[in-house]
Amino acid sequence: MLAQPLPEHSPSSQRLPNQRWQIYPQKPEFAKELALATNLSPIVGQILINRGIATLEQAQAFLNPESLDLPSPLAEFPDLALSVELLAEAIASQSKIAICGDYDADGMTSTALLWRSLRSLGAQVDYAIPSRMHEGYGINQRIVEEFKSEGVELILTVDNGISAFEPIARARELGLKVIITDHHDIPQKLPPANAILNPKLIAESSPYRGIAGVGVAYILAVCLAQKLGNTKGLIQPMLALFTLGTIADLAPLTGVNRRWVKRGLKLLPKSQLPGIQALIQVGGVQAREAGGRGQGEQGEQGEQRRFYPNPQSPIPSPQSPVPNPQSPIPSPQSPVPNPQSLKPEDIGFRLGPRINAIGRIGDPQTVIELLTTDDMSLALARAIQCEQVNTTRQQLCQQIEQEAIAFVEAEFLSSLQQNRVLVVVQPNWHHGVIGIVASRLVERYGVPVFIGTYENETHIRGSARGIPEFHVFEALEYCQDLLGKFGGHKAAGGFSLLADNLPELRSRLSQFANQCLELQHLKPLLQIDAQADFHQINQALYQQLDTLHPCGIDNPDPVFWTANVRVVEQQIVGKGHIKLTLSQNMGQQEYRMKAIAWRWRDYYPLPPRLDIAYKLRENHFNGKTTLEIELVGVRLPKESPFNLFYQPSPQPLRTSFHHNQRQYTCGIYQNISPPELRIKNSEGKVLMMRVGSKIGLLGTSREDALEVDLSLPRYDCIIQAAIQALLVVSAEC
Repeated sequence: MLAQPLPEHSPSSQRLPNQRWQIYPQKPEFAKELALATNLSPIVGQILINRGIATLEQAQAFLNPESLDLPSPLAEFPDLALSVELLAEAIASQSKIAICGDYDADGMTSTALLWRSLRSLGAQVDYAIPSRMHEGYGINQRIVEEFKSEGVELILTVDNGISAFEPIARARELGLKVIITDHHDIPQKLPPANAILNPKLIAESSPYRGIAGVGVAYILAVCLAQKLGNTKGLIQPMLALFTLGTIADLAPLTGVNRRWVKRGLKLLPKSQLPGIQALIQVGGVQAREAGGRGQGEQGEQGEQRRFYPNPQSPIPSPQSPVPNPQSPIPSPQSPVPNPQSLKPEDIGFRLGPRINAIGRIGDPQTVIELLTTDDMSLALARAIQCEQVNTTRQQLCQQIEQEAIAFVEAEFLSSLQQNRVLVVVQPNWHHGVIGIVASRLVERYGVPVFIGTYENETHIRGSARGIPEFHVFEALEYCQDLLGKFGGHKAAGGFSLLADNLPELRSRLSQFANQCLELQHLKPLLQIDAQADFHQINQALYQQLDTLHPCGIDNPDPVFWTANVRVVEQQIVGKGHIKLTLSQNMGQQEYRMKAIAWRWRDYYPLPPRLDIAYKLRENHFNGKTTLEIELVGVRLPKESPFNLFYQPSPQPLRTSFHHNQRQYTCGIYQNISPPELRIKNSEGKVLMMRVGSKIGLLGTSREDALEVDLSLPRYDCIIQAAIQALLVVSAEC
């Protein structure tokens, strides 16, 4: 064989994404029924079914959320009327109100929303946000004591407080009134506040159940303005902040979130708030015509058959939302319909991270000033600060992620299946960004991740991210005797503990994980909506998908899959992305699509034949709009001979075979990246091919080997013969 092998494949690098594909059960008859009723394609009908739509009425309500009659929030939240009364009394008596916010996008937008609205309604109001670096999440005793010394009579928490029993009890001891507005999971013992507003305390069937902290703040502010008879000029600014915070906090885009975010995304491009305009300008976000969607921050980067239910008729435009005069939360009044709108990915990938970066490693006052100022020059200055801090945040994330991966693969990789959870703690990590790194480790390893860093020699502070079958907050409760402060919800949480408790925390979390996770859960879950062929992918289908928006948590972007496509071209671009051209043959017709795979450097080059899972995106370049594929998963086709190169075997695949009356030996070398097939003749010459390459090597050693074109018949035939021989050996194994 060739004397000088390529460098061995790094054990940290995976040859293909480690995923479990879950394809929704297909219901073609009901999908066609929905398609006929909504003038959409059966593919979109199937996606509606996947989103929980079981009746035609539900489909119409989903596609036109403004048609729903919402119950009054006053009837849904038991303490809402009392909260409004307490605030109205404080405004009337000019008692000082203080808002205690949080340092993430949800908390900062909530703080800005309530501060702006209370000031507009005549309140004396100030705010405080705890230091992420020195105090951690939520209201604390220092803030309470400081509020008391400043003459505050009413404390209003936003996006925190539901687990802050001790600080709230202290506030009540000092004679302060307290209203908690929060959306995090309910602890076993509620704090002794005068009023608590939390959607987790209302019926699960309520359309308000999924609101984030900024949603609670929005409802409280609107109801207060309505009681005081002063909503003029307040609704649009509040809705803009609600939309920004809801998407940035990854709140589910269902119920009222879907309805209000849909409104807010249309209003954001023309928002009168200087801070919103400055963020849009600095973030490079452009509003697009209704029906068009662009790429998020990750985007560095003959006539096909139309998919109409009736080939002779065009797809009707979705009906514009009509404000419901009976709605308890009024629609913002817009004198001229706005044909342009932002998309959730504009906020999720561009605006939200710039705000969150400040809360993670900067001073939250920067964002509060950005979102509360009426001075455009100050707003631009603060937006530029957000941009600069976000650049630093990206660099920190990349550095810590690399260190975390190296630590995991040196210490824990072999025990992942046994422990079923990762607990990664190292010194000198910035705890403002470790939550982002935790999410990336979940994506990489497919297990829940608890990541922390030492605040000092005795204390650790951390963040947690889960997988669908694992409840983070319940896991933290399971370990509460080992923890200091903790909080969160099903998907994410935060915690602190004494460093001495770390070994026991690892053991306890492993116990919890083993109770709820099976081995098959330990791969990242990829949920796929429907199968599609390239000839079905066109602008008509893409425009229909726009009726499903806004997409986000609980209403994700549709994911399609296509079987056995050919990789025509592939190259690394940008910061480790793979840019591809993919091809599918349908009869005598070839269809090609451009594709991008974000941060997939570890999987380059991809095999020449693949099943692909993907989202659809528009690419706007030089005045031209084209559809592209955003890969989210790949797997080898079931019948592909290239399975030999990637599927582990109990022993190295080696065999001999005859071709054209000559004898050869051959083998697959999987310890090379990418794997190699080597074929040796009786004279000692070796033909080597790499997966994904059309060029091979031929010679007795690498030093004297010549490059050859493997597509030439004399090489292609012998390669096919070798693969067939190895398939026989593989089957016997």
